Parts: sequence; C-alpha cells; structure tokens
Amino acid sequence: MPIRVVLADDHALLRQGIERLLAADPDVEVVAVAASLDEARGAVRREQPDVVVTDIRMPPTSTDEGIRLAAELRAERPDCGVVVLSQYVEAAYALALLADGAAGRSYLLKERVADAEELLTAVRAVASGGSHIDPQVVEHLVASNRAASSSALDRLTPRETEVLGEMARGKSNAAIAASLVLSERAVEKHTNSIFSKLGLSEERELNRRVAAVLAYLHDHRVDR
Repeated sequence: MPIRVVLADDHALLRQGIERLLAADPDVEVVAVAASLDEARGAVRREQPDVVVTDIRMPPTSTDEGIRLAAELRAERPDCGVVVLSQYVEAAYALALLADGAAGRSYLLKERVADAEELLTAVRAVASGGSHIDPQVVEHLVASNRAASSSALDRLTPRETEVLGEMARGKSNAAIAASLVLSERAVEKHTNSIFSKLGLSEERELNRRVAAVLAYLHDHRVDR
C-alpha cells in the first residue's frame, strides 16, 4: 500500500512542484492538496492520510498554521505523520512542533525540497512513526537550548543512551519504564542525569526534554 499524503501549501507553484516530486515515487500517493488551514483540515477528515506535508504558514493568518495542524493531529489522529516545511529556521515553531515528542514529526527547510530524496526520506520516516529533523534546524536548536555537542552524549552511560533514545520516540517516563523494564523512579533518575550531563539542569522540564531529544537526533535517526 502506498503512503497516502495530503499536501498543504498556499504557494501554487511550490505546491505543484512538491506534488510532482511526491507523485514520482510509486510508494507515495498524493490524495489531496490544500491551500489553507481549513482546506487541509477538510482534506484530512475526508482522506484519512498517513502523512500530511504542510507549509508552516498558510491562510488565514499566515503565521503558524502548519504547527497548529500538527498539534491537532497529535491529539486527534496520533497515527498521522506530519512533515512541516519552513522557509527559515524558526526555533520557537520547531520547539512547538516537537513539544509532545519527536515521533511522527519532521521539520524540513524548504530549500531541501529540491532534493526529492530528502523529502521522501522525511515522508517515509514520519509514516512509520519515526522522526526526520533538518540538520540545520537541529544545530540551531541545540545551540539555542545550550545543549552540548555530541561529545556530551559520549558521557552518557549505555542505559542513559537507551532512555534518551526512547525519549526521542516521544515516550513518557511511564512508557519508557515499561519498554526498558525499569521503575518510573529509575527512569526519572536517568533523565535527570541526562539533563545534567547535557547542561540542561536549569531549563524548564519541557525545554529540557526537547533539547535533549534534539541533541540525540543530531547523531541518530529515530525509528519506532
């Protein structure tokens, strides 16, 4: 079965170009296109896609419609992957996209769209519950959240690396505990140690989890 995709972008030429790139792959089927948030919502309800590829800014406000759509789908259709396309690295929007976990989410700069394989890699990743974050975005966000470079990840114990890998899949502490056969208290101790080693001890809880995941994604590709 091909991956069913809804494409949302208000720029007609870019939308048509992305549609052609996606349609050229036999494993992908573009089932609907949209030019606004409301159109995208309607297409999702009607087509029940596996993945939504959306511009970050669309009518009616041309601000954060793609992020809002991703948040709605996280709550209403958690099995639907989302690839958000952005003209620039926008830290606040990327953090918002990943606030509830990286699983099934991709943040890709539009300049990457010219590379069909990069876009298709993102679509395949989120369709399977994985994550694909543009390297430029990761580098910017890791720096802005004071996460250390990959050398800091080397200081993690094997168990801490396992816990961080599960965190990168969007799992809660309870879910991580169940997956790794640990107590929740043990997971909490490991996560606190991870935050400390990555220089995130003073960050808010949400920002610490997101920044730690971004540091992990800098060196890994996450699949569920």
